[in-house]
Amino acid sequence: MKKFTKLFLVLATAVLTLSGCGFPGIAGTDQDTIKIAALSSTESSVMANMLAELITHELGYPTTLVANLGSTTVTHQAMLRGDADIAATRYTGTDLTGTLKMPVEKNPQKASWIVKRVFKQKYHQTWFPTYGFADTYAFMVTKQFAAQHHVSTISQLQPLAKGMDAGVDSSWMNRKGDGYADFKTGYGFDFKRVYPMQIGLVYDAVEAGKMQTVLGYSTDGRIKSYDLTVLKDNKHFFPPYDASLVVNDSLLKKYPKLAPVLHRLDGKISMKAMQALNYQVDDQLKEPSVVAREFLVKHHYFRGSEH
Repeated sequence: MKKFTKLFLVLATAVLTLSGCGFPGIAGTDQDTIKIAALSSTESSVMANMLAELITHELGYPTTLVANLGSTTVTHQAMLRGDADIAATRYTGTDLTGTLKMPVEKNPQKASWIVKRVFKQKYHQTWFPTYGFADTYAFMVTKQFAAQHHVSTISQLQPLAKGMDAGVDSSWMNRKGDGYADFKTGYGFDFKRVYPMQIGLVYDAVEAGKMQTVLGYSTDGRIKSYDLTVLKDNKHFFPPYDASLVVNDSLLKKYPKLAPVLHRLDGKISMKAMQALNYQVDDQLKEPSVVAREFLVKHHYFRGSEH
């Protein structure tokens, strides 16, 4: 049943994208309602709810979520069409090579400068400073493996790699610039066997001992669930995927008080903090809206007297 539901969502998204139609629930939305787009990831859902809660509580503006968008491309088109006003999570590396079709840039400051400048000039959108975390690819091992072999960096896998099976995200295998072929050149070693698989399966694979290392996402809540050790990318091979929100300039012009409120989250959420937020949803089964609100209350983001 779950597979059927996922297939239906994928097909529905494709039909909407190809037909140019709006997203469900958007057609009847009041024009003064701020529409916040979220990807179909826990992280994006938490951040979208956080933005909605902050905007509604502090400014009283009505908001609605355009949720479960399948990709950055779909989100980008929603922003361009006006089906969304704010993208809750955009990532420098993804938009640089995907949306803008530009070469990989591994310097975080330069990558950020490029996307901010081009998005402003080409799309009339403002790319906000990073939230403080980057959701990038990361090799990880069990804590037991890390302790047994004394590894904390990717380079320290080199003498062990010929006897290791690695599970990786299927889309990573053939990526240009930061995929497997470039990884072998950059780090100077290869694994015994590499198994492409769905990203959701890699964590189970390494926890069960079927793989000695896997390539996952640095902010995934399952890192904490399975007590995994993330290996430091000591050669800075993976490009920066700093997470930020992006807003249509027309919305910022319409609501001048909006930008200062959104800027309250600049640089305030670390990678470990985002891992913990994701963990609360994925492992403890809390609703993203509850996790978002609790974070804002705990860290005193509300200026009003009532919470």
